[in-house]
Amino acid sequence: MSVLLKEKETQVSEIDSAELAQRVAVLKRFKTLLSQQRDRFRSYLNLLDKQQGVIESGSAEDLLTYVELEEKIVADIFSIQKVIDPLEEMYYSLTSHKSIITSQYTADEVPSLKASLENLKSEAVIRSTKNKELLSKRMMELRSEITALRNNPYAASNRRATYGGLNTSSTVNLQG
Repeated sequence: MSVLLKEKETQVSEIDSAELAQRVAVLKRFKTLLSQQRDRFRSYLNLLDKQQGVIESGSAEDLLTYVELEEKIVADIFSIQKVIDPLEEMYYSLTSHKSIITSQYTADEVPSLKASLENLKSEAVIRSTKNKELLSKRMMELRSEITALRNNPYAASNRRATYGGLNTSSTVNLQG
């Protein structure tokens, strides 16, 4: 009977060590992805700062470049988030059964990473909104400049033909 009990204890400790290894792997991957996401948001914030300067200076080609970079970073952020969400659920389901992972791989970093990530997200929303407002303002300025150019009386006279405004005949009487 004691042999069977020892075998069962050995199986339980193997399962526990396997489960522990799985938890550690999930935690490591989860922390890595959160760190990557935090870095992406930091680069996005830097890009938004640079984009603000470009909007204010009015360079359309540079603005287009920044918008394209912004689209790539945002797509990257969303792709990482698609991986983080299921991994986070797996992480919390694993840690809810047994709260001890190990002191070596503590989960205390996860809440701080998540808090940092949330702060970066809110800052990105604020800066993005500010850039949209600046861009809208700049577009309104450009529209008013275009309207002013269209209503310029000197520009309108240049668009007419040279002799278009004079009352001249279009046929010549050769008989005299």
